[in-house]
Order: sequence, then C-alpha cells, then structure tokens
Amino acid sequence: MIPRYTLPEMGAIWTDRARFERMLQVELAVSRAQAARGIVPADALAAIEARATVDPERIAEIEKTTDHDVIAFVSQVAETVGPEGRFLHLGLTSSDVVDTALALQLRSAGELLLRDCDRLLATLITRARSEADALMMGRTHSVHAEPITFGLKLAGWAFEVDRGRRRLATAVDEIATGKISGPVGTYSHLDPDVEAEVLAELGLHADPASTQIVQRDRHAALLAAIAVLGGSLERFATEIRNLQHTEIGEVMEPFRAGQKGSSAMPHKRNPILAERIAGLARLLRGYAHTAFENQPLWHERDISHSSAERVILPDATIVLDYMLVRMTALVEGLVVRRERMLENIARGLGLHASSRVLGALVERGGMSREAAYAIVQRAALRAADERSPLRDLLAVDAEVAKRLSLGDLDGCFDDAAHLRHVPAVIARLDHLEAEIHATR
Repeated sequence: MIPRYTLPEMGAIWTDRARFERMLQVELAVSRAQAARGIVPADALAAIEARATVDPERIAEIEKTTDHDVIAFVSQVAETVGPEGRFLHLGLTSSDVVDTALALQLRSAGELLLRDCDRLLATLITRARSEADALMMGRTHSVHAEPITFGLKLAGWAFEVDRGRRRLATAVDEIATGKISGPVGTYSHLDPDVEAEVLAELGLHADPASTQIVQRDRHAALLAAIAVLGGSLERFATEIRNLQHTEIGEVMEPFRAGQKGSSAMPHKRNPILAERIAGLARLLRGYAHTAFENQPLWHERDISHSSAERVILPDATIVLDYMLVRMTALVEGLVVRRERMLENIARGLGLHASSRVLGALVERGGMSREAAYAIVQRAALRAADERSPLRDLLAVDAEVAKRLSLGDLDGCFDDAAHLRHVPAVIARLDHLEAEIHATR
C-alpha cells in the first residue's frame, strides 16, 4: 500500500524485515524442538540463538541467483551463524516457515484492527449518547419518512461495528494457524509432536490436516470479514456525505484551521474523509474477491496464490486500519447542526405525520384503512404541491372533522410520540458497553 494510506504501526508489521524476522522466529522454535530431541546439537542451537539475524538486503542479493526467497533467507541467516548454520531448516519445507510466519503477521495485524474497532466503538457510543435527543428527519428512498434522532442513527452504527468486530475476531483467531508438517502434510521428515511443540510456543493453532500449505479458506474468511467491515464504514461515510449536502446541511466533517476545500472555490468545505473511506472500501471488496480465487489451488498446492497474497494481505489490513482510525476521528469531530435538522423537519410541512393521522382515522374514527389512506394521501399530495402545512389542510377536511377533534389531530403532529421508544434503544448501548468491558 502506498505511504499515503499506511499508518506506522500497521505498516511496521508488513516490512520485509518484519516478515523475515517472523520466519526466523519459526526457524528458531523448530531448532529448539529439534534440540530437545537430539536432532540439533546443543552447541549448534546455542550458536543459532546467539548469532542468527536477518539482513533483507543480503537476502535480496542472494535471491537474484536462487530466484527463491526462502532459500535466500535460509542461506543468509546461515551465513550469520557460521558452521552451525547447517542445522537450520532441517526437515522443513518452505511453506512450513512461510505460512506459519504469515500467521504470526496476520495475527498481529488482526489484533491491531480489533483495537481500532474498540476505539471506534467507544467513540460511537459516546457520540450516540450525547446526540440521543438531536431530533432529525429519518429518510427512506432519500425522502422524508418519520423523525428519528441522530443519536439513534449513531447507535445503529455502533451495533453494526460490534457485529463486524465479532466476525473479524473469529477470522483472526482462525487465521492464527500454522503447520510444520512437511512437503505434503504427512510429517515425513519431522514428527507431529515437533509441530505441536513449535506452534504452542508461537501461540498458534495447528492445522489438523494440512497439505503443503495452510488452506486458504481461512485467509478468504479473514478478507471477507475485512471487506464486510469496510462496507459498514462505507455506509456510515455515505450517510455523512449525504447529510453534508448543501441542501441538507445537517452534519459536517471537521474542518481545521488552514484546511482548503478547493483550489478554485474558497467557500468549499468538502466531505473528503468520508469520500476517501468510501473509495477505499471498494479496494477491500476487490481484495476479498482475490482471496476467494486463491482457495481452489491444485492438488496439495500450487503457487498461484502467493503473488496475489503479497499484495492483498498487507494492503487489506493496512487499508482497514487507516479507515477505522480515520472514521474514529471523523465521528469524534463531526459537527452536528441541530438547528438545521429542525429547519429541515419544518420544511417537510408535517407530511411525516401522515402515518399517525392514518392510524387515528382507523382506530378512533372508525374508518376503513383504504378510505382513511385515500383521504390522508390526497391531502398530503396537495400539501406537497401547494407548499401548505398538512395539518392545516386536514383541519378543514370535512371527512376528517367528522372523526377527529382538533386536539386529536394536533396529537398526530406531536413529534415526541414518534420518539417515545428511542431512549430504550439508546439504553441498549449500556449492554453493549458492558459486554465490551467483560470480554475484551
């Protein structure tokens, strides 16, 4: 991933040096297990542990000849050890080291993503509570529907992030799987107990029936979870972009001193963070698609997945890390314009009360639903066309006057009635927060 979207902590997980150091970590764990069984002499293990280091530049130089990065890695590390370096990589195939090291990298990346999710969740919960009474119009099909609060909207985002985090946590646990089972998974060179000991030391699960590799359904599941979570962030970002429309103007991205929106138009304050998040989510879905294509490898393995994974696995985790961090800052600094929300409700001419009037005519007025619907719809369409308040038109409608008093009619236009259960939904955040503190 380009530096523009790479944050330092996640980027450090995916450097060449970090990759080779994880591979060395696997090699050292294997050497220790072999030494315990007399396969590697004790003095050789001591030399390996004391002197083995990685040099990415030297590995790259050797690879120019070998055209095989793992052989280049083993050769370079053996150079640093000296004669005892011949005991490195005994009984191993390349994927024993590569896939197990990759599992360590993905686990580290996944744990960072989960921490990112926790910070976003905490921010969403805080903002949802603070905006719990921020009355705004709910919209369906981009058209005014019935009033909600902005806090209710944010609460929905919080629960969606929590679901995405749970999926991601499951996938991260599954991806923390290694194998030390040899060329085709038969333990032809090392016994299964060596694998068990090595993976226990590394804190990884053992693939119960590997081939030459750890099967890529786990990687596909991880990328799918990442893409779904990215889709949630895109949904939130798209909502912010819509609500920042000049014609709506109910929220605005934070706009810091010195920031510029346009090289030509000084008045512009554009939702660039939300747009960036929306664009990057498209990459995540593409990475997930590639991960699905990596599943059907030939026989015990081929190498068609390898080149793609060198791109999609670092990039997907780097991109999602960036999106989560930026979305957290966006939600935290989001400007909520409550006065504009009320103005937009007023511009709706009370049309949002049509469903309550319909209900009142049926329940208290004794009308059939079809007849009541026709009366309310006729008045609502006229109100929209003539730009007249719906309440005023219904108040002089003879059919309505027969069945509803003015007090009953006014009650239908009381927005508080729409929102009486919102506090119960906001209160569910308490349970979410308690679960977070209890399990993480």
